[in-house]
Amino acid sequence: MGFTFLDYTIVGLYLVGVTIIGTLISGKQKNTRDYFLGGKEMAWWSVGFSIVASETSTLTFISIPGLSYKSNMFFLQLAFGYFVGRLLVSVIFIPAYYKGDLETAYDFLGKRFGTPLRKFTSTVFIITRVLASGVRLFATAIPVHLITGFNYPASIFIIGVFTLIYTYLGGLKAVVAMDVVQMFIYLGGAVASMFLILHHLPNGWADVVQFASADGMNKFQIINGDWGASSIWQFLSSPYTLVGGLLGGTFLTMASHGTDQLLVQRLLGCKSKWDSQRALMLDASFIVIQFAFFLVLGLCLFAFYGGVSFQHLGLSSSDEIFPKFIVENLPTGIAGLVVAGVLASAMGTLSSSISSLASSTYLDLFKFTRRGKELDTKSEIRWSRYFTLFWGIVLVGGAMLFTDTTNPVVEIGLKIASFTYGGLLGTFFLGLLFKQTTQRDAYIGFIAGLLAMTAVLEFTAIDFTWHTFIGCVVTIVVGNAAHVVWKKK
Repeated sequence: MGFTFLDYTIVGLYLVGVTIIGTLISGKQKNTRDYFLGGKEMAWWSVGFSIVASETSTLTFISIPGLSYKSNMFFLQLAFGYFVGRLLVSVIFIPAYYKGDLETAYDFLGKRFGTPLRKFTSTVFIITRVLASGVRLFATAIPVHLITGFNYPASIFIIGVFTLIYTYLGGLKAVVAMDVVQMFIYLGGAVASMFLILHHLPNGWADVVQFASADGMNKFQIINGDWGASSIWQFLSSPYTLVGGLLGGTFLTMASHGTDQLLVQRLLGCKSKWDSQRALMLDASFIVIQFAFFLVLGLCLFAFYGGVSFQHLGLSSSDEIFPKFIVENLPTGIAGLVVAGVLASAMGTLSSSISSLASSTYLDLFKFTRRGKELDTKSEIRWSRYFTLFWGIVLVGGAMLFTDTTNPVVEIGLKIASFTYGGLLGTFFLGLLFKQTTQRDAYIGFIAGLLAMTAVLEFTAIDFTWHTFIGCVVTIVVGNAAHVVWKKK
């Protein structure tokens, strides 16, 4: 049906409204505690929904329906692992974080091992987040370009500028508040799409079941009982096995929600340990339901297009299925709502990246310089906003440098994002579970974990679900071995 003037108006009103409301709702920040942690007084339910919005990028919004369209619902095994991982973070990490008045995730490592390791791990996070977020922002522009016709730089600029304004002025309170709004907007757009598909099908849900089960298929299958192969290497290389999904999802989540400042920043902004744990378990429950919903949406699209492959529809990727439906079939007004949802998922992720980069740069690095030690509260806020502005410009400008998805920088960014998580998680475990380890042991273990993941990525075909687990185990083993060797010496 195309994108009409009304649709563009809805998207424009959404962008302006989010920016204004986000700025006003945050109030006045008196110090960096207000700016980066919301004064540690944010409601647990808003933090929980904010985490959902932060980790739900446009890639999730678009790719997950495409995943079930071309295959089945095996991805949900990974989501079950996500739930277990969040449960473990709430039991192991959060109590440790609330024993001290921590400012960032890496503040824990600083108190446990020393400031140099805090700075080092924070720097690793910053490099990883910049590359991963730049790639993700560029990828976000792809569906926006397909749906609206805007070119890639224009799509990136629109998303980036409006997000940066309320993040710069409002700090974490604005980010969290707008995350909650944006979560319900993108879910509202997806629900509207599913409703229209079912209304269009002659027999509604019965047609979805029929196409998902035709010709011996079982696209509703969730558990993969096939171990994938006869050898251990083939097993580790097989995607979405039951063990790989559960174990991979668990360790990936412990790394992302326990060691990544992008999400830990929100957990530290709650009023108490109990509120932080409630926020994380709300996220854990909701994220499984959300992934299940997006996978079912993909099955509805499969029925809508008569069970043909995405190649048969002239598409080069299953990720283009949902954008194709939005452009060609959504009525005027609803298309604008869904595109606002696409932008909402993108803005929630981008604002979180900008805020976490700024907080880690200021609190973990700049604050320990001579200039940082001499600042009063007004100057702290000013420098915090400088870093917010700087990283916003870096992410938007960096994303604009990508001209196509075959750019080698994209591959480098994604590889770095995948191999640092295991080392970070292992280092946190060395601090949490092994009281005898020293800063030297943690350094050696962390570097060994990074080197191990470099070898895994370069010389093996091991599936991504195992990456964090491998990096974590190597870091823990080498860190403890280093302690034993130096103790004997």
